Amino acid sequence: MEKFPEIFIEKKNHRKEPQLLIKFQYNDKLVDVMRKIDGAFWSKNLKSWYISDSKNNLNVILEKFKNLAKINIENKKKLFKRNLTDFQKTFLNNFYLYLKGKRYSKSTIQTYTFFVADFINFHSTKSLDELNNKDVELFIETVFIERNYSISTQRQLISSIKLFILFYPTTKINNLELERPKKSRKLPSVLSQEEILAIISATQNLKHRAIIALIYSCGLRISELINLKLEDFYIERKQLIIKNGKGRKDRYVSLADSFIPLLSNYYYSYKPKTFFVEGQQKGKYSAESVRQFLRKSCKKANIKRVVTPHTLRHSYATHLLENGVDIRYIQSLLGHAKPETTMIYTHVKRKDLMEIQNPLDIALQKIKRTDNNNKKVLLSRRI
Repeated sequence: MEKFPEIFIEKKNHRKEPQLLIKFQYNDKLVDVMRKIDGAFWSKNLKSWYISDSKNNLNVILEKFKNLAKINIENKKKLFKRNLTDFQKTFLNNFYLYLKGKRYSKSTIQTYTFFVADFINFHSTKSLDELNNKDVELFIETVFIERNYSISTQRQLISSIKLFILFYPTTKINNLELERPKKSRKLPSVLSQEEILAIISATQNLKHRAIIALIYSCGLRISELINLKLEDFYIERKQLIIKNGKGRKDRYVSLADSFIPLLSNYYYSYKPKTFFVEGQQKGKYSAESVRQFLRKSCKKANIKRVVTPHTLRHSYATHLLENGVDIRYIQSLLGHAKPETTMIYTHVKRKDLMEIQNPLDIALQKIKRTDNNNKKVLLSRRI
């Protein structure tokens, strides 16, 4: 009888949603089983399969693998099995409705409710009125550090606790003492214009090609693409309106002249009814599907770096800046609330960087000018 590697299941927040991670040493049979599970995807960054965290999905995983391999649902990081009282469940439901009334986005509401539920569950033996800042610190040290959550995720936790305090002011947690860790200031990954064209050229599927071209040429977020409707296109004005973007803001972006024929070809070939791109039963397209075919196109284009839909947006902004477009216009086109967010692209603008002469080159040029015997000074030889 074939022996399969052990399977580990853990819970983690990924792509702003609670997920179940399924990890195991590579095995063709187990991989085939995972591929057949609806809603399960592979994450290169996590080096794990993942699926939306729900009791039903957990039962599906357990059922699919129960006769194949041993399943470990701890993997050194305990999978939270919440044991909430009826009062706590009612409280969380009301907190969910409170966030909904504040008009937060669906993903933010789910994330904040998830964190507060875990926090309450962790201190299940303590009443909500007795919770204090030490309890928050203990939760972070025991759960967040143990689960290896990112700094941005920890910032989300603090934001959720601050809203929890506003919703339930009788708690002893002091809002002023809660500090969010500083953001990591990572520079965005940017592709060259040649690489962008190589990706589009390597994408043979017409729908996929139209998606990639539109994301790049309009600087769209993946959520904006998925929610984009046919009525949002103003072909005669060569404009596209992005409705209810991040921060509930609308904005206009221009459509590239070169994109119009591709758009027409795609529309008459696929005949979408409501949304620009549609999935099964003419519903919204899947964000993960976009990420998957983009990875395949990058592989065909021989691009080794990790490229996501947001990389195309970063590239759009950087190329606009390199072409001399004012930073204030770029802020408007991207839908940024603060100019500081857009300013990050000034750090990756290749055109300005190329114009700055390196001090090593300057030093070598000085030697050439002062020493006639060194007409050709090279670092590869003795200076």
